[in-house]
Amino acid sequence: MIIVLFVCMVIARRSRKKIAPSVALLLAALIPPVVGNLIIVLSEEKMLSLVGYYFYFLGMNMVMFALMRFTIQYCDIVGRGKYIERAANIFLLLDAIQYIFNPFYGQAFSIVRQLVYRKPYYNLVPHLGQTVHRVVNYGVLILVLGIFFYKTYKSLRINAEKYYIIILALVVGGLWETYYIFSRVPIDRSMIGFGVFGLCVFYFALYYRPYRLLDQMLAKVASKMNEALYFFDPSGICIWVNEPGREFAHIEKDHYEGVQNYLKNYFGVEDENEDEWKTDFVIGDGEDERYYYIEKHVIKNEKGRMSGFFVRIHDNTEETRKLKETRYNATHDSLTGLYNKERLFEEIRIMLDENPEKEYLIVYIDVDDFKMVNEVFGNQFGDFVLKYLADKISGLCTEVSVYGRLVSDTFGMCIPEDRFDEKEIVERLANFTLSNGDMDQNILLHIGVYKVEERDIDIAAMFDRARMAVSTIKKEYHKYIAYYDSKMREEAVWSQHISTQLDDALRDGQIRPYLQPIVDNEGRVMGAEALVRWIHPTDGFMSPGSFIPVFEKNGMIADVDRHMWRSACEILAKWKRIGLDMFISINISPKDFYFMDVAKVIKDLVREYEISPQNLRIEITETIMITENEKHMKVLNELRDAGFLIEMDDFGSGFSSLNMLKDMPIDLIKIDMVFLRETKDVEKARIILKNIITLSDELKLISLTEGVETEEQFTSLAEMGCKLFQGYHFSKPLPVNEFEKYIGL
Repeated sequence: MIIVLFVCMVIARRSRKKIAPSVALLLAALIPPVVGNLIIVLSEEKMLSLVGYYFYFLGMNMVMFALMRFTIQYCDIVGRGKYIERAANIFLLLDAIQYIFNPFYGQAFSIVRQLVYRKPYYNLVPHLGQTVHRVVNYGVLILVLGIFFYKTYKSLRINAEKYYIIILALVVGGLWETYYIFSRVPIDRSMIGFGVFGLCVFYFALYYRPYRLLDQMLAKVASKMNEALYFFDPSGICIWVNEPGREFAHIEKDHYEGVQNYLKNYFGVEDENEDEWKTDFVIGDGEDERYYYIEKHVIKNEKGRMSGFFVRIHDNTEETRKLKETRYNATHDSLTGLYNKERLFEEIRIMLDENPEKEYLIVYIDVDDFKMVNEVFGNQFGDFVLKYLADKISGLCTEVSVYGRLVSDTFGMCIPEDRFDEKEIVERLANFTLSNGDMDQNILLHIGVYKVEERDIDIAAMFDRARMAVSTIKKEYHKYIAYYDSKMREEAVWSQHISTQLDDALRDGQIRPYLQPIVDNEGRVMGAEALVRWIHPTDGFMSPGSFIPVFEKNGMIADVDRHMWRSACEILAKWKRIGLDMFISINISPKDFYFMDVAKVIKDLVREYEISPQNLRIEITETIMITENEKHMKVLNELRDAGFLIEMDDFGSGFSSLNMLKDMPIDLIKIDMVFLRETKDVEKARIILKNIITLSDELKLISLTEGVETEEQFTSLAEMGCKLFQGYHFSKPLPVNEFEKYIGL
């Protein structure tokens, strides 16, 4: 027993469980009384027997001390448990002290020699101190039993079995010790019971698993699972089914005979082996289609033989449908049901890679003025138009084509060249009428086509080329389809070429102002218009028409304009220093309003160079006022209030000038001579021109005619009352130094 207790103590000390130190202490405490009892039994000398009794009685105090600590922790007694343990330890300590004084006073016990089984044996003679010792130890034992009984009462019956065995061992050991005390049997064998108790503690505290409880818990868990579970014995007979399994197989409780045949018939699985497997099943079709995940698990005993198996069936229908819906939504446009842009690009790339020898066309489809459709008919009708168009595209495309919605009112497709019928596409897509019940709306489409010649470029770049083709017919209403060609490619290359060089051109002074004189009716130079020119180091002199449209399109015109404004201010500041009082007109592009605070930038420049706002005139076109009229009107009023003069360029060439003239904050109108030169009825044109000049006088606006090329034109316009003139008759745009020579500086 001593050896077994010692080995168990060593094992307990190595355990990482929280209760292990208390178990090791209890096992260690049990060894001294067992050793003392062994000495008493084997000794034939009084002194050695006396030592054995001290080992025995003090060891029992240690046992009770360790037992109380183990009980508090094992039974998880919190709060008052510490006070109970401290009180018990105090009594045990006092009892141990009185044993220390026993050799001097003999108050606890003495021993007498007698023959037992014909051998000398020193039997115990208890005194008052020994009675105190027994009261203390039995008191602690009863307290421990009380704690265990309380814990057993509070625990579930199936969970209390770990307490039952310990209680039984304690009771047996206590009753055995009691029997020894009252029966006066000379040899005390009760320590065997306490040793067994220590081994019970060792097992139940460190190794015991409540398998009955675990079985019940697992059965409860399995019963409450949403998946169908079927348990079978080694011969394939079903022995247990949870509730979802019963519902799935349509069987009554505990009637499991037909389960295996039902599963075989439903899923068509023949399983006669001991292997584990898992698979997916799809049952039904259409809306009735259901998805199942089935797996079989084999349960083997400790010898590796199959002791049974179970089948788990999970209904994946909802998850699969949601996953399919999520995947569909991630790859399809929510309004039209066509591929979205990302998925369309992926499908086109796959098609091109899988058919390297086949020729394909990229088709870009754009709804003309779709914004107006939404504004006039509402977003709901706009959505109807897009869905209608999506249906027409779907009906037009073949199974060897892919198509989808790119963004907003644009669609795209990739179609084999030999399946592309331009006439059919134009007839079915280009021009049609839709009705919302009250009004009819004509829907006009423009279509751009790019033949895939460079297969390695991005699909987005292919559609950019097709879109570029559309831009060439955007304002045409009788031409519906355009093809990307080498000219467009050259324009794209040119656009890329000059756009990447703009920053260097501005920094190095390649882009600079040219000044075209503006004269009065007596031919005196009053000022000039600043016109941008680019002197390229390799391409030479570049006309504005070769780069301004490019920068207008990509928004970089704002950088050019800002540079021109600053250059004009520098020139005016120089003229101010030498006493020259002339104005310079600068141009504002519609794109400038999107990339900067126009009024703030211009006012800051005037303050920086300390020039008069009246000498820096602001020239606009009617295009600025057509879009976002209120916003731009506010900016122009702000500049006018700051002292700037506002000029309206190309007056008379646009369709809305007269209508907007009454509201626009302008001081000067520039009349374009081009409409006079291009007319067959010169007399009518002269009457219109004269009336525009008269109208400007009556509105107290300054009139300036540009494009004057002859002396006759100048004389005629002066007679009509025009105040200022500009054109090649006086001078072409000049570099700043030549302009200054022109005016005599």
